[in-house]
Amino acid sequence: MSKISAAITAVGAYVPEYVLTNQILETMVDTNDEWITTRTGIKERRILKDEGKGTSFLAIQAAQDLINKKGLDPKDIELVIVATATPDMKAASTASYTALKIGATNAFSFDMDAACSSFLYGMSVAASYIESGRYKNVLLIGADKMSSIINYKDRATCIIFGDGAGAVLFEPTEENLGLQDEYLRSDGSGRDFLQATYGGSSHAITHDVLDNGGHYAFQEGRTVFKNAVFNMADATVKILERNNLTKDDVDWLAAHQANKRIIDATAQRIDLEEDKVMVNIHKYGNTTSATLPLLLNDYESQLKKGDNIIFAAFGGGFNWGAIYLKWAYNS
Repeated sequence: MSKISAAITAVGAYVPEYVLTNQILETMVDTNDEWITTRTGIKERRILKDEGKGTSFLAIQAAQDLINKKGLDPKDIELVIVATATPDMKAASTASYTALKIGATNAFSFDMDAACSSFLYGMSVAASYIESGRYKNVLLIGADKMSSIINYKDRATCIIFGDGAGAVLFEPTEENLGLQDEYLRSDGSGRDFLQATYGGSSHAITHDVLDNGGHYAFQEGRTVFKNAVFNMADATVKILERNNLTKDDVDWLAAHQANKRIIDATAQRIDLEEDKVMVNIHKYGNTTSATLPLLLNDYESQLKKGDNIIFAAFGGGFNWGAIYLKWAYNS
């Protein structure tokens, strides 16, 4: 009997209409376009401005885009996972609401959060459900409304993050395509350096917290950068070594879009040519859980059946890893 593996068979995406450019940020904080571009590679990011709309709105739009492109009956979806660091609410699942609104009435659903590695971890979870043989249609969505936790007076964070969502459908295959291997890691000692503290069970939101901006995301940039550069590159090397792959075997590197310098360092570690590196950070900034599926959506037309794609990510917590996937269809 052939081994069942989990293949991505469709993608979808959504980004808000409002474009927050570096030039606009120059009027908000002490920064400039040249500095932002040089240090991060970001030129603009998308922001969801509509009052009352949260991460679920982004997730629903991305999922609907996939459904329309695939011609998928939502009732055939058996599981909806929303990878996010900015859920709509603390107790009610963003995934459950998303499933309801897209008509996935036969699906169970849940959220998962591993910061910027959420979608990478979600790929592992979605693939495991498929490989078990119990499910045939798993919808994985990476979505974040980072603008909801960003202080636009803090130039260390407001220049980096944007809002967006991407979705992929996992289905079973026996063609030796789809997810081949994974290398996932975490280190809880890193949570002091990149976090959104208040609102969690150990840090209640009070009037003093709100007055002092404690409910916004915090990043100690130098430490995060150093760890991201080392660990993303290290995970990428390990996944290649474990699968006896050389740089010539890699068709694409899909790295988390946190900083162009981190992406470049990961590619350079395996001596990968620039034209094999997926990049869209200049358009969207760091959309956290959405960066990897947004890459797939932007590059979908260039992907060919059998292409070897290496995914890599690093996020607060710290969480990081790499996944080796063989692309399953010609666009």
